Amino acid sequence: MKRVLVAMMVLAGCAQEPQQRVEEVLAKDYGKELFNDPKLSETLFNNGFSCATCHATSDDDARILPGHNLAGVTQRARLWGGNERELLTAVNFCFRYFMRGQPLTRDEEKSKALYEYLASLPVPADNSVRPYSVVKNVQDVPRGDVTRGQAVYDGACKSCHGAIHSGEGRISETASVLPEVANDYDALFPGVPHSLVFVEKVRHGQFFGVGGNMPLFSTETLSDGDLGALLAYLGL
Repeated sequence: MKRVLVAMMVLAGCAQEPQQRVEEVLAKDYGKELFNDPKLSETLFNNGFSCATCHATSDDDARILPGHNLAGVTQRARLWGGNERELLTAVNFCFRYFMRGQPLTRDEEKSKALYEYLASLPVPADNSVRPYSVVKNVQDVPRGDVTRGQAVYDGACKSCHGAIHSGEGRISETASVLPEVANDYDALFPGVPHSLVFVEKVRHGQFFGVGGNMPLFSTETLSDGDLGALLAYLGL
């Protein structure tokens, strides 16, 4: 916040910049900080998520993320696979269920700053509604290539769960160590194959009381082929 205030003083002294433009630049920079900061969610819950945990803002981001790229999001007619019309409502869904914060209001500084940052992102040529298909009834998937599975783990899982077997570098102590967490499945989910519990966590996230605090991966963000390769890599 101190850096933002310094920037305000510097920019305020630039006579060539109209006041409105100065305010937009400041809001955009502050919004970018908020987008990347887990502390955006002021909660007693041990939140490690920021907006950037689940969303990219450019095509240069090679991660496999549960949320779609947000470049152009302020110009899309619908969100959440076409089910939501209002950006603030869509943001607050993530904010409440994954970051465990209180909903943002339209007029507060954080909301305005986040909007200015998102509005500053380049709008892609194809900015149509992004599909987001949630698997209704989970089922096991064929196993794939282990090498591909390692790449999927590095792109989709490692940023939250850390290194395989040790959890080194995980987002917080509440994030499971993979695949060792499966050692608890027999007691928690008696009679259910370990692989099916894992698929449930990936496809439904934290909903239905199974996936901890995980966001869910749609079939567009993580294909069944990549999921099968991931299971093979984890030995599930």
